[in-house]
Amino acid sequence: MSQQSKTKQTWPILLFTIGVFMAGLDNGIIGTALTTINESYGVSPDWGAWSITIYTLGIAMSVPIIGKFSDRYGRRRLFIIEITLFGIGSLLVALSPNFAFLLFSRFIQAIGGGGIFIIGSSHILATLPQKEQGKALGLLGSMHGLSAIIGPNLGAVILSLTGNWQWMFFINIPIAILLIIFGFLKIPESRAGLTKPLDVRGIILLTVGILAMMFGLTNLDHAQFLTSLIDTRVIIFILIGWISLIWLISHERQLESFNGDPIISYRMLARGNFQLILFLGLLSGGFISSIMFVPSYVQQVLLIPVEKAGFWVTPLALASGIGAGFGGFLTDKFGAVRTVVLSGFIAIVGFLLFPYWVNDLTTFVIASIIGGIGFGFLLGAPLNVLAGEQAKERDKGSALGMLSLARQIGLVVFPTLFAGFITKGFSQVKQAVNYVADDVITVDMTVTDTSQDAYLSIIQQIETLPDRELQTRLLETIAQVLKTGYDQMFLVAGILALFVIIAGGQLFKSKD
Repeated sequence: MSQQSKTKQTWPILLFTIGVFMAGLDNGIIGTALTTINESYGVSPDWGAWSITIYTLGIAMSVPIIGKFSDRYGRRRLFIIEITLFGIGSLLVALSPNFAFLLFSRFIQAIGGGGIFIIGSSHILATLPQKEQGKALGLLGSMHGLSAIIGPNLGAVILSLTGNWQWMFFINIPIAILLIIFGFLKIPESRAGLTKPLDVRGIILLTVGILAMMFGLTNLDHAQFLTSLIDTRVIIFILIGWISLIWLISHERQLESFNGDPIISYRMLARGNFQLILFLGLLSGGFISSIMFVPSYVQQVLLIPVEKAGFWVTPLALASGIGAGFGGFLTDKFGAVRTVVLSGFIAIVGFLLFPYWVNDLTTFVIASIIGGIGFGFLLGAPLNVLAGEQAKERDKGSALGMLSLARQIGLVVFPTLFAGFITKGFSQVKQAVNYVADDVITVDMTVTDTSQDAYLSIIQQIETLPDRELQTRLLETIAQVLKTGYDQMFLVAGILALFVIIAGGQLFKSKD
């Protein structure tokens, strides 16, 4: 690749990287201010959680559509539209007069922020030679790890300096304006130039199917996972989702046979290799989900104070960012499939160290770094490169959108499954504490309550005891009981890593 061509791509990649970082940063920021936002609108924590759930639904619905639109109408145009929507959504969130309007604004934000990574990745796959794609894609993937670290910390700083959560969203406006201006000036347009009619029916069926499926999955109860599968709030929406998606596949197959332009390529979806890639995307969502439970693991098992527990997610998140970047280098050097298989082996070691070796902060940091690097490989280049290889020029954005959707499904399903394991540990806390304390204290905690408030409540009761030796014994007992639930979670994460190795092996065989 000529030096002049590389120079031309420096600005676009830089702008895409900033856009991906800004969108990822925003999701971490709102977690810091969630309680404050709920109190400002007078909503319960259950309702307040919808400010995050609606963002997830918006991303899941939009990514495959935005990916297709970027192929069809041009990546620069869609990047500018996405940034504009994200900026408008941020402004509306900050100015929301009530909670319902905030949810609407968060949905707009999601539609804007969710497609930035897809557009940037498809631009890289379409414009850079194969040997240069890995490092650029790894750079985009590393932004997820860095934003996970900086987001909550930046949110806390902004909240402490201004005392106003709205400034967490106002800060996006000048960044969005600069990205729009430089996007016009520095990103060359690239598109397939199709003139065939837009697949409106496919878009409607895809939207209905994804929203229904994801809404049903969000209603799963982590305390009663298997029982909730047959709950009407779950099964009806999942059924609607399946019917819509089956109808969609039938429609796309027919449209493709008449040389139309389907929103999702049936030929691509029918390939066994592409199905394996989507499966790997689902597994990567499971890996990312494990990060959500690290602060509570540090607090409840390693007995770190709550105000410091969030800090200990940094080694895992930072390692995943480094792993994403290094995974891009390995993809360029040794190929995407080999990088996927290697990520599985490293992730198995990292995740199995938690239940069988971690017993203090030093061993925790070592396991976090190994596990983070392992699953970080999957966040950047290899899966995107593999998805791009399965698609024609006009379908690269669509392929990446479907891969991102698979990851989003993993981000919904696996946290519920993991929380179920931890709930089982909590169900034994009351009995264990009462046994050790010999009914000196009464634990006010339901079997299904795994919230932070419940944990803090029981710790506060223990800290009121005059007997220091009894306090220590109770805290150690709670840590050991809760460790069983977290150990099961990490074992499942290790099994997911084994599936990564198996799926990668199948892809390797198919290339021979």
